[in-house]
Amino acid sequence: MKLCLVVDDSSVIRKVAKALLNSIGYEVIEAETGQDAIDACNRQMPHAIMIDWDLADMSGFDFLVEFNRQFAGSKPHIVYATTENDPIDISRAIKAGADEFLMAPFNRESLEAKFSHAAMASQPAS
Repeated sequence: MKLCLVVDDSSVIRKVAKALLNSIGYEVIEAETGQDAIDACNRQMPHAIMIDWDLADMSGFDFLVEFNRQFAGSKPHIVYATTENDPIDISRAIKAGADEFLMAPFNRESLEAKFSHAAMASQPAS
């Protein structure tokens, strides 16, 4: 089973994301802060990360910068979730290492569309 780290300071958002991701075949671990997420990656690197763009201790961009600094050789599929549709922020996130962005509120279909890339990327070639 694929492992996804959900990073959001809202326990409600984490709970909803976990239920939806479980329904599409992911095991989910949760983190409330960017530092908690870095610590979780140190313990076990997930196949995918869903990061909120506005955390209590750092921005999603700051998380991406720190993640890249600490885990330069690792590349899970990173989806950042935002309520803003600002093309500058989206471009900045992609340049910093995010693979996708997800507009909140999200549903099962939107999560499945964003995380299907991660599942395909980690499947063995046939």
